[in-house]
Parts: sequence; C-alpha cells; structure tokens
Amino acid sequence: MDNKADKIRILLTKPDLDDHDRGIRQVASGLREAGFEVIFTRFRFPEEIQKTAMDEDVHMIGISFLSGAHMYISSELMRLLRESNCEDIPVILGGVIPDDDISQLYNIGVRKVFGPGSFVKDIVAYVMNCLGTKR
Repeated sequence: MDNKADKIRILLTKPDLDDHDRGIRQVASGLREAGFEVIFTRFRFPEEIQKTAMDEDVHMIGISFLSGAHMYISSELMRLLRESNCEDIPVILGGVIPDDDISQLYNIGVRKVFGPGSFVKDIVAYVMNCLGTKR
C-alpha cells in the first residue's frame, strides 16, 4: 500500500482535558508500524470526532478515556454516525472504562473495548481482523 488513497486510515483521539496519552500514543505507533495511516487528534465534543472522521475519510475510530466521559461521548458519537449514514465506521475504545459499562457500550454500537494493560499487538491484530487486512 504505497498510495495514500490505498492506506487504511484510523482516527485516534482523546478528550481535550484528558492529558494522560501514553497508551494511545503507543497504539498509534503500533498501528503505523503495521502500515496504517493514523490521524491523532484531541477533541472537545463528539461532533468534532464525527466531523473529523468524515473529513479524513477514516476506516475506524479509536478513543482513549481516562476522564469518565466515555458513556456520554460514545453514545453521542454513535448517534451522530448513524445520522450521517456512517454507522459502518467501527468505533473502538480504550483506557479506564468500568467493567459494568462495557455491555452498554457494546449495545450502543461500540465494537471493542480495550482496558488498561491491553497489549498493542492485540489491538493491532484486532484492527487488522476487523478491517479485513492482512499485513
């Protein structure tokens, strides 16, 4: 995949006030090493994620949370993606998300939740499998 148009593009993002970003930066590096194009942003509102995903023509969205806003942001993002006919863009989450919330996140359409201690190689393998890529 040498042509930029042929690259699989993944949007990785964090809430604007959530400064702990070591994990998502490691994931970004792992995905880049696997050949994906990674767009890394910070956001304030779910609308910004949805707009960036559409503007950048991404194939997947990954969000890392530490702040506890995961339920609101995820449900709003999924609603916005449905309203813009982009619900086929898989959304994965990582970070500190209580186990009790994970089933609710899956019910609203989040594809996968990776908790603390997840291995980058497992996240990369999941993304490859989810997007049907072989590298």
